[in-house]
Amino acid sequence: MNIRFSKLLALTSLIVAIALVAGQESPKPNPKDTDVWEPAPPVVTPGATDDDPPSDAIVLFDGKNLDEWISAQDHTPARWFVHDGVMTVNKAHGVGNLETRRKFKDYQLHIEWRIPPDITGSGQARGNSGVFLASTGPGNDGYELQVLDSYGNKTYVNGMAGSLYKQSIPLANAARKPGQWQSYNVIWTAPTFNRDGSLKTPAYATVFWNGVLVDNHFELKGQTLNIGKPFYRAYDRAPIKLQAHGDKSEPISYRNIWVRELP
Repeated sequence: MNIRFSKLLALTSLIVAIALVAGQESPKPNPKDTDVWEPAPPVVTPGATDDDPPSDAIVLFDGKNLDEWISAQDHTPARWFVHDGVMTVNKAHGVGNLETRRKFKDYQLHIEWRIPPDITGSGQARGNSGVFLASTGPGNDGYELQVLDSYGNKTYVNGMAGSLYKQSIPLANAARKPGQWQSYNVIWTAPTFNRDGSLKTPAYATVFWNGVLVDNHFELKGQTLNIGKPFYRAYDRAPIKLQAHGDKSEPISYRNIWVRELP
């Protein structure tokens, strides 16, 4: 066999081999390769409505008593009013804010609130209160979700209802008329800190107001301040606080408060 014929035979064999490989179908992907079976999520029984607490919720107020709450000032028993299934701010001197007996980190919160139908005043003096998502001190220290009459009541937009006070501007004004019940549904991701107290990860809040998304995973710059720039102060777990504001308008009421701790 001469050299030229040998090269031709080898080239022909190579071409045939390439054709055979090209003609073979690649293996089909198997959907089972990406199935995940374990660990299974815990079973949680939802409430009868979206506002009712699910089976794993901690009920903070069910309309009967204030057993889950204490004075934020001195940790004595809570002295707000309970009547007809609701709790109402007590603006008497020395009563002040309430906070939960329990402390929380990351959680889902449901809370309903009502501006009195005969509300008076304007701006920040019209039904002012607040939900402090983490209370880091006896006064107004912490991270405040504003409660206010924002139905046709003009004020600075980073201080209206639905705002993370003096930080976020709500994506929408979802206010109902005074006298009607309103709701907040909140996902709170607490800040974390390094051993030296410096910030490791910031706080985030997602807020639905009457079913409308108004704060979308908003990154907070620190705790709530009325004057000056917000800053972080290290803490681990903290109570949830309700504010008894010093304005002279009629007091606000709350009901159906529950929380789900998140891993």
